[in-house]
Amino acid sequence: MNLIEIKKVYKIYKSGKLKTTVLNNINLDIKKGEILVILGPSGSGKTTMLNVISGLDKITKGTIKYNGKVISKYRDAKMTKFRKKNLGFIFQTYNLLEHLNVYENVLVGASLGKTKADVDRIIDTVGLTKHKKKYMHELSGGEQQRVSIARALAKLPEVMFCDEPTGALDEKTGKVVLESLVEANEKIGTTMIIVTHNPGIALIGDRIIKMNSGKIVEEIINEKRTNPKDIPWG
Repeated sequence: MNLIEIKKVYKIYKSGKLKTTVLNNINLDIKKGEILVILGPSGSGKTTMLNVISGLDKITKGTIKYNGKVISKYRDAKMTKFRKKNLGFIFQTYNLLEHLNVYENVLVGASLGKTKADVDRIIDTVGLTKHKKKYMHELSGGEQQRVSIARALAKLPEVMFCDEPTGALDEKTGKVVLESLVEANEKIGTTMIIVTHNPGIALIGDRIIKMNSGKIVEEIINEKRTNPKDIPWG
């Protein structure tokens, strides 16, 4: 079942008479419950792709459907409401509340959701149960990133968008964070869309979309996903 359908999508930036095509005729279906990895070098269009699929940016031409509804025509207020209700986001920067402990940070995420989440279960899913009373300054970078994952999951989003979620982390910590994402997909059923330049990370996905110069240049289906702890790094 297709959760998201992207048809003939273009993103074109204009500066005077200069036009820059960042996304060029993108066609892609995303299935409910899959892990999709968007892979490509800097400037390939992968982050713009994530931004338009999630409604953070508007497309120039084409159509994006979510559960059969054309969200690419939504006005700003309606799109904001849609994102709040259905989507979660994980970025390189954690944006956590320093004056709150782990449990309280995740509780903030739960308060944004349309249904009540089991905060303790979500904290356990990302492996932070023994740290749930700690404050952010007491945690490592990888633990803080896992708090940000838990906070995003606590909304119980249907889709999680992850923009270079391990970009600022070392290999050992990055793999622990990826294990948290995979576990959330398996236990909670969250559809994951992960943007990365790291080809090793692509192996944890059900599908890999390779991008270059604003186009999808290759699609690879993983018959069996690789456990994050076994992937090559970099």
